[in-house]
Amino acid sequence: MLADAFGLSRRQASRYVQEAQTIKRPVPITSASVAITVKVPEEIAATLRSHAQATGSTIGDVVARAVAGLIARERRRA
Repeated sequence: MLADAFGLSRRQASRYVQEAQTIKRPVPITSASVAITVKVPEEIAATLRSHAQATGSTIGDVVARAVAGLIARERRRA
């Protein structure tokens, strides 16, 4: 069913199922992501990359959490 639904080979679908069966915790379901381009100073970009790597996260996840936190804080002020 997985192979048909996502256009995968049966072998690849089987690998995905085997890998998913090893996960011992619920996997969060998130919204679809879109790419955006943001220009920041080099120092911030370097710090962002380092932080993402140190925390085992992606740059996109770090930025998304930071922006969500900023917007929530601004809404509380209003």
